[in-house]
Amino acid sequence: MSQKMFVQAINEALREELRRDPNVFMMGENLELGMFGAEAGLYEEFGFERIRYTPISEAGFTGLATGASLLGMRPVVEYGAASFMYVAADQMISVAGRLRYATGGDVCVPVTYLAMSMGGGGAGPQHSDNICSLFVHYPGFKVVYPSTPYDAKGLLKSAIRDDNPVVFAYDIRSAMVKGEVPDEEYLVPIGKGDIKREGKDVTVVAAGSTNTMALEAADELAKEGISVEVVDPRTIKPLDKELILSSLEKTGRLVVCLDDYRDSSFASDVAAIAADEGFKFLKAPVKRVARAQVPPPYTTVLEREVMPDKDKIARAIREVLQ
Repeated sequence: MSQKMFVQAINEALREELRRDPNVFMMGENLELGMFGAEAGLYEEFGFERIRYTPISEAGFTGLATGASLLGMRPVVEYGAASFMYVAADQMISVAGRLRYATGGDVCVPVTYLAMSMGGGGAGPQHSDNICSLFVHYPGFKVVYPSTPYDAKGLLKSAIRDDNPVVFAYDIRSAMVKGEVPDEEYLVPIGKGDIKREGKDVTVVAAGSTNTMALEAADELAKEGISVEVVDPRTIKPLDKELILSSLEKTGRLVVCLDDYRDSSFASDVAAIAADEGFKFLKAPVKRVARAQVPPPYTTVLEREVMPDKDKIARAIREVLQ
């Protein structure tokens, strides 16, 4: 085991998959620079044939990735910031996400889309959106959302090997998180969640950076005698409902957290599942901790008010216990 940062784990996964399979290649903006660390050194090792930096034309190179996947390649598409995927949404939703269905399963579209949300990084309203709920909503996609370096590496390798379009979502606030990563080969299965902390009073379901915040809140609340179970879905589509409902049956209370807008969100979906399939377990209303329903401000003082954090999660936990 080695201690690695989240972005280093992503880099390792990309490097190993590029070495393992000659059909894997990357395309996207500024890849030769390795700006945020996830692609550092890849261009120097694999060259332009495998690491193709592109013009600022998200719809164009996303369509190219779909075409390449139909010819047996396994593209990994990097957008720099998840918000830029809005430009590519037609190619993703109308084409890549529907081809397998439209052809009766005759074709596969093994494309992995790297989607980093820059919320919390002072990037302003045009660069800070989290797009994961969008691709949960539309059919044809799998959406993974790791919170630890271990899960990031294992899920990215699984995503690249999957025969379906997979959105690999992560937060800039997770980029420097450190954790143990095995030196040997391993995969994390898509669709299987994980209990990051056992507890008996409240279940907190939190993905991405909010899982780290939930663990910090649980540490603080333990000093007050509150036992918090922290569930990491790891994959938000397909969702490991059985794990969430099993935890809810044990605790009877549920808080759902994600760094995304509150309305029509992942948090709303999990709350609906609890009401629909776990109502008999509930001892209190479900609480959701998410972004305020406004564009993320540029100034960090206001941005902190909008974004979820440890204190807001702790407050929601206390509320469901009253």
